[in-house]
Amino acid sequence: MRFAVDRLDHLVITCNDVDVTASWYQRVLGMERESFGPHNRTSLRFGGQKINLRPRDATQEAWFTGTGAAPGGQDLCFIVTVTAEDVADHLRACGVTVEQGPVEKAGALGPINSVYCRDPDGNLIEISTYGDAAAIPGSAGNTA
Repeated sequence: MRFAVDRLDHLVITCNDVDVTASWYQRVLGMERESFGPHNRTSLRFGGQKINLRPRDATQEAWFTGTGAAPGGQDLCFIVTVTAEDVADHLRACGVTVEQGPVEKAGALGPINSVYCRDPDGNLIEISTYGDAAAIPGSAGNTA
């Protein structure tokens, strides 16, 4: 039997402090926090996906997960529907350091315009838009 993956349902981020990390994703990225499961675990919902937050000290018995799970080891890209300049302004207003961008990168569906920052655990967070990638001076999509 052959099959193809349809979509990503959820991913797990290992974090030092679940409350601090959840609050950051709520405040900065507008995700919705919820509790789930018999152990009152924490997840963050956005669109049709979610991120489960795994405490750093959780055991394999409590959280069956990757063997190298550690805070700060993720590199995640989220797509938004505002301009990259708006993203950068929002991050600064939230007191979040913009590490890079706006800059053109390659997304799954073509050129994207990205802004980079880090979450409280040091994970690299890329916030990108397809909408304004063609407007970057010197970009392949810019015909002006």
